[in-house]
Amino acid sequence: MFKGVALSIASSCLFAILYYYATLLAPLSGEQIFGWRMLLMLPCITTFLVLSGEWRHVNAVWKYLRRKPQMIIPLCLSSALLGMQQWLFMWAPLNGHGLDVSLGYFLLPLVMLLVGRILYGDRLTSTQKIAALCAATGALNELYQVGHLSWSTLLVALGFPLYFVLRRKLDTAHLGGLWFDILLTFPVAAYFAMGQEPAADAFAGAPSLYFLLVLLAVISSAAFMAYTVASKILPFSLFGLLGYVEPILMVAVALALGEQIRAEQWMTYLPIWMAVGLLIFDGGLHLWRSRGFKR
Repeated sequence: MFKGVALSIASSCLFAILYYYATLLAPLSGEQIFGWRMLLMLPCITTFLVLSGEWRHVNAVWKYLRRKPQMIIPLCLSSALLGMQQWLFMWAPLNGHGLDVSLGYFLLPLVMLLVGRILYGDRLTSTQKIAALCAATGALNELYQVGHLSWSTLLVALGFPLYFVLRRKLDTAHLGGLWFDILLTFPVAAYFAMGQEPAADAFAGAPSLYFLLVLLAVISSAAFMAYTVASKILPFSLFGLLGYVEPILMVAVALALGEQIRAEQWMTYLPIWMAVGLLIFDGGLHLWRSRGFKR
């Protein structure tokens, strides 16, 4: 379990870096960044799978499709769910939906906690229950401050749990499944990356974008791979609760970029930070016991 917790936290740190990294890619739009990110991730992940000997996961999905060709439909749905989330992640801050999407990420672990309990019978430790209560307090305060749930909030809070449930149902909750998810986004990603007129002008005016986009793909691939492996190792509920690490780090990035937490938002962030602290404590305690460190 410790490996899963470590990978989940590592992926959250990498996604937070990407949240800041997007500001370095001007004059590309959010849609263009999304397109190039998805296009360039596939060769990075392919290289990793081949060199690490994990290509068997891709072969397993191919064999699955040959036996049941009709399963291409749910695989396309899985790819679409992932693609929408990655598009929204890049698009929202530039189009006035940053707060709505943040609320979605705050609600997401609570939805996953509920799904894990109902569908998979996950059980929480006492510490995890207290953490969930703290996180719920913060999320409810955020809901009270915003006053409504927008389509972008619901897309995050409901779309991600559906994505993970579908992948577990299809038995593609591994790096081979991620490879197919990214492969099937290619037509849309190519349109966003190269189908918009200002794209060539952006590269002509900023040649450094070539290097920055390659680095974007490397960071994104590492984040996705860590996230995917963690989702397979961890219980659904714990994986959902660890999802609070990412929005907290995103807040830290926003503060570094000059934004400020308003007075009424402290009751959102403080309980959630407390929940994360409890989860770290619970994970450390589990590691201590599992390795026999008790005297």
